[in-house]
Amino acid sequence: MKKITLILLFFTIFATAQTGNYQNGDVVDDFTVTDTDGVEHNLYSITAQGKYVWLDFFFVDCVPCRTTAPIFNEFYDKYGCNAGDVYALSINLGNDDDAYVEWYEQQFGGPFNHAPAASGDGGAGPVTTNFGVNAFPTYCLIGPDNKMINRDIWPLSGIETFEATFPQGFEPPVIQCTVGIADATAFDFSIYPTVSKGSVNINLPSSMESSVLIFNTLGQQVFKNTYSDKNINLNLQLAPGVYMVKVRADNNSVAKRIIIE
Repeated sequence: MKKITLILLFFTIFATAQTGNYQNGDVVDDFTVTDTDGVEHNLYSITAQGKYVWLDFFFVDCVPCRTTAPIFNEFYDKYGCNAGDVYALSINLGNDDDAYVEWYEQQFGGPFNHAPAASGDGGAGPVTTNFGVNAFPTYCLIGPDNKMINRDIWPLSGIETFEATFPQGFEPPVIQCTVGIADATAFDFSIYPTVSKGSVNINLPSSMESSVLIFNTLGQQVFKNTYSDKNINLNLQLAPGVYMVKVRADNNSVAKRIIIE
């Protein structure tokens, strides 16, 4: 009976995720957090630039957080990695430190550029408390006027769920994400066959130091290795399914999809 009660409590918690201290239309308090890379993010400074801010409240051991993290990161990546009018920021419950949050992003963040994330080390805990978040994940949207627009973006079916929260007349352009990229057009790779039993070839523009990372559809990293060759031959022992292959080289990263039969 106790087990059933705990299961019911689990689903109740995750079914009511929202910002408990702010209703839609409320002006939210200002806050400043420092992400795991040491970069400060001040809400009112961001909104003063005319940006809309999407917040992701999470904690590392939260299974639904792990499942939806790649969607949030894809959204962040598609609209320019905070360089445009879309600003995405992940706020930890406050109980996880920088190292644990970095591990979480590496394992579950998916093949996209990852939205900046603040842990307990970066002052995330008081922000979570101020917003009254007690269920995770909670995604919300704040406008340039510092008013809550959507206090509970859920459930997520893909980045189109976030795009559906765009206010009327707000049509941000898709922007090439250039975080950590010296020249966004300088690097690419070919991969073939894109459908195979696990034998995959990657061709780089030239011999160079590179890292190959592979992620499943949950955003979990299932393969990683480093190479120094132009042509890389992989014999993957992976379960059938869709995977994203991300290659990092020459301060660039590109991801492409493959299918394992």
